[in-house]
Amino acid sequence: MKIARIAGAGLALLTLAGLSCNRLVEQRENPGPAATTAPSAIVAQESGVSDAASATPPDAAATPSAAAPCPAGMVLIEGDFCPAALQRCAKHHDEWEKRKDDPTVSERCLEYAKPSKCVSEQRRRMRFCIDLYEWPNKRGELPIVLVQWIEAKKQCEAIGKRLCDEEEWLFACEGEEMLPHVYGYVRDPTKCQIDRTYVKRERPLKRYAQCLADPECKAAFDKIDQRKPAGSFPDCISPFGVYDLNGSVNEWVNLPGSEKPNRSGLKGGWWGPVRSRCRPTVKFHKEEDWGYEAGFRCCKDADGQASKQDSGAVTPPAGTAAASPRSGASSTPKRASADASDAAQMSDPVLAPAIASTSNVPSPPDASSGGDGAI
Repeated sequence: MKIARIAGAGLALLTLAGLSCNRLVEQRENPGPAATTAPSAIVAQESGVSDAASATPPDAAATPSAAAPCPAGMVLIEGDFCPAALQRCAKHHDEWEKRKDDPTVSERCLEYAKPSKCVSEQRRRMRFCIDLYEWPNKRGELPIVLVQWIEAKKQCEAIGKRLCDEEEWLFACEGEEMLPHVYGYVRDPTKCQIDRTYVKRERPLKRYAQCLADPECKAAFDKIDQRKPAGSFPDCISPFGVYDLNGSVNEWVNLPGSEKPNRSGLKGGWWGPVRSRCRPTVKFHKEEDWGYEAGFRCCKDADGQASKQDSGAVTPPAGTAAASPRSGASSTPKRASADASDAAQMSDPVLAPAIASTSNVPSPPDASSGGDGAI
């Protein structure tokens, strides 16, 4: 994702993906709004985000009964979350092996050693609801992009939901087994919309509705847009049954404990040649940035709980992870009927060595001919 707010040579490296200036964030991992979505009356019109879009259940299989803990179109995420996990890469992409010192190259691991190991003193119980698909949360529609974090936050709140916290999103993606990718330990571009050829952005892009209304902006966006309709990849599904969390478009998340304008994070990666896995979080984009690959989905407290998370101590990591939610913890079946400026914007901060934690550890940027932070 390109972040137009980043200044200086060092920061320029973070602009590899495609974010526009004027506080634009076109991270290579951020999604764009669908052309069929109308501007919201609550969110700034230029964002093009529609509050009506999420009102319809995206899938019959995601429609709960009256007693269900989550509303229609959402999936229950419940289990024991590991804050810090050890994930060892057994084989990196040739591009990384040959050009790892190049700030425009993203660290893509082709295969991780099994299993991931929880290195936290104890796991934490989590229970919440998350949208089945990226906004507008409707199967068959394109995910929304060119939207700001603050707009995404307001939009979720306008329909009684909220922007997902970083660790909520992570748990929904990796499950209790702490999978590097939603589908397992081996990177596979046929299962999710990832590793597509990077196309350099020719000009700064306006926010979604404005861009679509401007022939020049729309033409420039069409040249780089590689979004696919929600649910196009039936194997791109997490242990809990959530779709498109890896690749597709970057997703805005909330960073608890951070203050304005740094409450914004991006997770999941996008369609370009970037990390596109569960653990990494891009944290250098500001709340008012937007990008051609930056989108979002919403979360909500599950019925019957007082807060987002139960922080009580649970099963301590004993070398082996608890049983994966795939075996029955999800309320939705596994199949529900069905990095800053062009070269530098493809980057996104690398996590601490070996240990993949969600903490904001200072580290060098990582990018790729399609890095992670393309806003």
